[in-house]
Amino acid sequence: MTLPPPDLLLAAADNGRSLPPEPAGSAETADIDQAFEIQAAIGAMRRRRGDTPVGYKIGFTNRLIWPLYGVKQPIWGPVWQSTLHEMTDAAASISLARLAEPRLEPEIVIGLTESPPPQADASTPEALAALVACIGWVAPGFEVVHSIWPNWRFNAAQAIAAQSLHGGLWVGPRVERSALGTDPAGALSGLRLSLSCQGERVAQGSGADVLDGPIQALGHLVAGLAARGERIAAGSVVTTGTLTDAQPLSAGQLWRTAIDGVALSGLSLQVNA
Repeated sequence: MTLPPPDLLLAAADNGRSLPPEPAGSAETADIDQAFEIQAAIGAMRRRRGDTPVGYKIGFTNRLIWPLYGVKQPIWGPVWQSTLHEMTDAAASISLARLAEPRLEPEIVIGLTESPPPQADASTPEALAALVACIGWVAPGFEVVHSIWPNWRFNAAQAIAAQSLHGGLWVGPRVERSALGTDPAGALSGLRLSLSCQGERVAQGSGADVLDGPIQALGHLVAGLAARGERIAAGSVVTTGTLTDAQPLSAGQLWRTAIDGVALSGLSLQVNA
């Protein structure tokens, strides 16, 4: 399968427009390397129009949802200055304009004060410690994802090419790494999150659901970028993947999270048309 050109993919995402569905079976041959080349080309186009990359989103870190989307591996892509939003008093509102089939993902966001070395992949206690040492703060967050592929039918390569489905990132109140105690990775792995809409709980998850923990998910990104000769810059913001299945968004909804087991606040998000 030949993926659509970067300008077509970017225009579709900019306008919240779905692409025509692919013929049955054609997505199976989509190439990951080609997808990252397209993602990089889209990034260059965004920079030329004045946007600035500020970090990364990691997608499909929650193995529990892989069968729902037909993927078998995590993905990643840039977060941009234009798509990063700081929440005020743990609350925010969003507009669904120019989003294609948007969904909500409650996530843990990590802020890096140092660039993690390539060996800081969290695969050993030493590598995990090296990764933790690069973290300055942690926050709860919401990522809004959207799919220009109709009905959320795609494979990993198609998702990567479509800017890894990133629509926006809303970051809640930050806490210093020290607030997580002597074992930040264990603390984040053990957290429990409940997601409600209009006052009714619709999903729940744990930190361990995202590749065994948010910091471990960050280690996966470090390793994946290192394999491509890349590295995360100091000062980057990284959102580590959804703790529940992504939830479809509609105007008028009020979403809330509650977090137990770690010193992070719950968030609320009002959805507007």
